Amino acid sequence: MKRNILVTVLCTCCLSPVPAQGVDDVLRSVAQHNKSIQAALKNGEAERTSIEAENLPEDPSVEYSSFYGKGVNGQAGSELVVSQGFDFPTVYGIRNRAGRERKEAVNYRIEALRRDILLEAKNLCLDLIRLNRQHDLLTRRMQNADELLTFYEERLKAGDATIIEVNKIKMERMSIQTEVLQNNSEHRTALQTLLALNGNMPLTFEEREYPVVPSTADFETLQDEALASDAGLLAAEADTRAASRNLAASRQNWLPRLEIGYRRNTNEGGKEHGFLIGGSIPLFSNRRQVKIAQAQAIGSRLQADGERLQTEAGLQAGFNEMKQLEQALSVYDLSLMARTLDLLKESVKGGQMSVTDYFVEADQIYRNQQACMELECRYQKVAATLWKNRL
Repeated sequence: MKRNILVTVLCTCCLSPVPAQGVDDVLRSVAQHNKSIQAALKNGEAERTSIEAENLPEDPSVEYSSFYGKGVNGQAGSELVVSQGFDFPTVYGIRNRAGRERKEAVNYRIEALRRDILLEAKNLCLDLIRLNRQHDLLTRRMQNADELLTFYEERLKAGDATIIEVNKIKMERMSIQTEVLQNNSEHRTALQTLLALNGNMPLTFEEREYPVVPSTADFETLQDEALASDAGLLAAEADTRAASRNLAASRQNWLPRLEIGYRRNTNEGGKEHGFLIGGSIPLFSNRRQVKIAQAQAIGSRLQADGERLQTEAGLQAGFNEMKQLEQALSVYDLSLMARTLDLLKESVKGGQMSVTDYFVEADQIYRNQQACMELECRYQKVAATLWKNRL
């Protein structure tokens, strides 16, 4: 019952088979082909360009006026005004620094999205590894049941066994077949989800060994690394710095907006040229702008502090859970369970144990093996979340 997992998009089915991939290979492929990541990169590019455009001077204006009067044949005069308005020069510098912080926040948010998608893909890979291992266990159980069925059918023909014992083995095989179908369904669902994350590109995953979990000496070391590299926190901090820059810019909005230009007037007497210099004093437009910017700066700071507290709490909870899972996994002795299964099979074949007793004892051992697999997968997922910033 060996299973070869291969999902290939129909439009690429003529291509050569894709070689089996490990977890790192899958993550690299998802990072390259995922549509959400590609969209985020393009949207980020547009957002950064928009931020840069916000700090550009306004477009120059051109006005032309034509005058007519009594007793004048045709045009009596004209006026041409070309002007350019701009904010006070120091404001552009402050906005430019705020823009850099905002663009940095955009980059960190893209990185946070990429990281979360890769974490989702890694968790799916871990589920597939667990399901592959469980499939191998079910295969061994089915082989064992087939062997016992053959053995007892021969004993039944010889009169050394009863039909009840044979039927008990057949019912055990039915139960295993049901578990195999459930395993196949879960496997197919997880693989299809992983394929969607990979942009529906061809993907083969047959891995049965979990990745190596990074070693951690203490919680403080883990926390320092996670907080220093968490893209979500870095984005929140960049937003806070940008809000502070915006507050500084708002405090300079009392400075006048300047306007310079060129004026040309013509009339019957000739032509006149001159310069236009002016400005606008923000008596009303700047009202409460500083107060608004202050509230936004405080809100950004509180938001960043809240995200940091949540991240710290999540790290602590994950670290504690990982340690508990390590202790739980240390209880299971897989080699002892495997030897006990072999002894039970020999005992039932030798007539020292009934089939009913055998399946009761064997089923408990198989349940323990599956529980160990579930715990090991959970342990791997907790570790993947704790070190998600390395993805």
